[in-house]
Amino acid sequence: MNESEIQAWLHLLHAPGLGIKKATNLLQEFGDAKTAIKQKTFPKTCQIPTSAVRYLQNASADDIQAELSWLEKPHNHILPLNDPLYPPQLRQIDEPPLLLFVKGQPEVLLLPQLAVVGSRNATQGGLNNTQAFCQDLSQKGFVITSGLAAGIDATAHQAALDAQGQTIAVMGTGINQIYPKSNQNLAKAIVQAGAVVSELPFNTPPHAHNFPRRNRIIAGLSLGTLVVEAAIKSGTLITARLSMEQNRPVMAIPGSIHNPHSKGCHALIKQGAKLVESAQDIAEELTTNVTMLSEQIREQLQQQPNENLEKKAADPICALPESQQLVLQTMGYDPISFDDLAAATDMSVAALNSDLMLLELSDWITKSAGSQYQRVK
Repeated sequence: MNESEIQAWLHLLHAPGLGIKKATNLLQEFGDAKTAIKQKTFPKTCQIPTSAVRYLQNASADDIQAELSWLEKPHNHILPLNDPLYPPQLRQIDEPPLLLFVKGQPEVLLLPQLAVVGSRNATQGGLNNTQAFCQDLSQKGFVITSGLAAGIDATAHQAALDAQGQTIAVMGTGINQIYPKSNQNLAKAIVQAGAVVSELPFNTPPHAHNFPRRNRIIAGLSLGTLVVEAAIKSGTLITARLSMEQNRPVMAIPGSIHNPHSKGCHALIKQGAKLVESAQDIAEELTTNVTMLSEQIREQLQQQPNENLEKKAADPICALPESQQLVLQTMGYDPISFDDLAAATDMSVAALNSDLMLLELSDWITKSAGSQYQRVK
């Protein structure tokens, strides 16, 4: 996506009083962001507030210079709603973000994700469960997605990193405002092994009303949600409810009836959440959703053949990331098992799973019964 298109999307984000619904009205009326922001008048049916009209009529690159300068730095990306790397599962929710600021590896957003959420003031037992479950799930190829908060969130992210897996942190602040500050080093590590994500404009400080909106993104990115510990009234249950509303499985770890941090999990189980006792329980619950996600991404790429990710598939092997080049060179054109590939490449299970999925979606390889992989071009 070229710079002028990115600028148009940023102007829609910055227009005061516009919001996601009215911006979506504009996109439906005019077809794309560049055309929409060039209009001098807008149909009344779009319900564009006067403040937004005034902003769009006078919009210039100076208004978004901070974001444009940020975008020039390594590892920084902006994914508008129509970008081929915009995760299809997130696009399906009510009021999906107009755009995502992504620091790290945007391709990770396309991989199978599990939301892991829980109390900021978790018990040691809850933290231990988070560590064990997330390490195991990372090794099974799931990306661990959470909110970078203290407690369960931070432990989930760190467990994925410890397992050499991938993790995504969704923030309720601007992408340049890490919160809480005590997790700044954790955020830096996540950038190297996943992504830090925000939908909010630069310099947005922590406000209570932004965190439930952040939770809808966590639930929307993920194939399901695991609740480790939660009080009966907590933001964690908002994420679980949103996941249920999106018809995605919610799973909860039971605890002592005397532990107030288990009350929320028990309430969810009574409402139909799956009681889970192991990472394997979760992997089995999400198997169908992983298959559906792969098909959604394939369809998305086929509908946008000229976009960046599709171009990568048509480029020579040297245009691929080094890890994917290694996989292809190791694989050759004869079928090879996942275990043999892992041994030959010395890659972690999570990293190899990620590369294999991206290579398969880009039509470099095929997968047959028994987890046998074969290069096709």
